[in-house]
Amino acid sequence: MAGKRTFTMIKPDAFEAGHSGAILKMIEEAGFKVVAMKATILSRELAGKFYEVHKERPFYQDLCAYMSSGPIFAAILEKDNAVDDFRKLIGATNPADAAEGTIRKLFATSIEANAVHGSDSDENASIEGNFFFSQFERVV
Repeated sequence: MAGKRTFTMIKPDAFEAGHSGAILKMIEEAGFKVVAMKATILSRELAGKFYEVHKERPFYQDLCAYMSSGPIFAAILEKDNAVDDFRKLIGATNPADAAEGTIRKLFATSIEANAVHGSDSDENASIEGNFFFSQFERVV
């Protein structure tokens, strides 16, 4: 059974361009409830830990540099079938391939600067959410 929570980040490019409000509006209008959210800046070290699964990939260093280049919003979202529904809402990783009306089609500028991160599984949603929100923080 699909889980009720997923994790997202509004990435530095979208944050800097002032698209956070519009993205959050789309998320809420799609039926997601924001149950935890915070603005933060990732250090290069924290970005490296978050994306450690990609450590052997050629884009890893550039990804870590990009994700630590400015502020982000990290959020836990709630909705039935959260992971799959959110992946549909954000669109393909490459904005050129993203469906019309998706977040990445509207706000991304490249594969790397693709506006948002979205968990790809229930397991990763839990891992990623816990990376940013400790068990001691109140998640409504």
